[in-house]
Amino acid sequence: MLLKNNGLLPLSTNVGSIAVIGSHADIGVLSGGADQVNPVGGAALLEGYPAVPGWAQVVWDPSSPFHSIQALAPGVSVQFNDGTDTSSAAGLGTSCRVAIVFVSQWESEGMDVPSLNFTDVIHATPIDQDALVSAVAAANPRTIVVMENGGAKVMPWLANVSAVLEAWYPGQRGGEAIANLLFGNVNPSGKLPITFPASVSQLPRPAIATPPDMTTPFPVDYTVDGFNVGYKWYDSQGLTPLFPFGYGLSYTTFSINNPQLTATTSGSNLGFQVTFDLKNTGTRSGAEVAQVYLGLPGSTGEPKRLVGWQKVPLTAGQQQSVTIEVTARDSSHPLEHWDTGAGVWTIAPGTYTVYVGNSSRNLATVGTFQIP
Repeated sequence: MLLKNNGLLPLSTNVGSIAVIGSHADIGVLSGGADQVNPVGGAALLEGYPAVPGWAQVVWDPSSPFHSIQALAPGVSVQFNDGTDTSSAAGLGTSCRVAIVFVSQWESEGMDVPSLNFTDVIHATPIDQDALVSAVAAANPRTIVVMENGGAKVMPWLANVSAVLEAWYPGQRGGEAIANLLFGNVNPSGKLPITFPASVSQLPRPAIATPPDMTTPFPVDYTVDGFNVGYKWYDSQGLTPLFPFGYGLSYTTFSINNPQLTATTSGSNLGFQVTFDLKNTGTRSGAEVAQVYLGLPGSTGEPKRLVGWQKVPLTAGQQQSVTIEVTARDSSHPLEHWDTGAGVWTIAPGTYTVYVGNSSRNLATVGTFQIP
């Protein structure tokens, strides 16, 4: 998914020269998580074991972004630097029209990453990947960062790069997928399923006192955030994150117009629906994920929550009427909150506010309804 773009992306096949830097981008993409497997044809590289914070070898799938970029821009000079020498990498970045820095962090269940920064503890020679990005961006402001990771990150270099593409763990054809996104053969339409904090200080627990080994249990008190987990925490505290839940850019633009709310506030069909016009206002075909949020009564102690969404593909200039329906019967309990005292789901009386937009922080109020 596309997190930042100042107009550099999508890349032109006539860009002239490209520097590809870091994270074994010459041979493959990072496989992450507890379910990683040896890919068909064998791994491009097996690395690290044991390696803090991991408990298994790190698998690199044999799908090279470097070679995929070369294939899509055959007339462009594409050069690779492994990123282990920051000065050398910055020198290559200076000599090329565009620099693409790949950063990575292997993550899995059953482990904790050392920090939310891109530090590299896999290679025999550890690399400060944040410092690498900063050095290349200082040498070439036309720097793109491609991230291969499994969770939220802080980005001290964000203001100094032109574009950021979140690839997560892209799989055995990940190199081709990344190249297709970079050159616009595919228009990004992904949305963040989590919030990226502006700094660690925004988290409910900026530090956790963990034991010195990976096997000793330790308590974590969840009364700090209560119902307000994830994006709700940032909303409840009035914090502005780096990237909000539901966020994601495209190579085109969209608008949401004429939202209308219809609500049923009693009986077996308790719920509501939102109807609006979604229009592609740009010059390229693409898809937008329209999102509906519900603000609960203050008595619940919970701010707005995501209750519905729809991904809609549209050609340039096309407009489509969209209806998103939310009912109390939905298995996700969209209108309810958990009563810890009674041990049941319940619907609080009061005023409910309905919003529509394209992220948890880019919303317009549609209307309100009362539940007696």
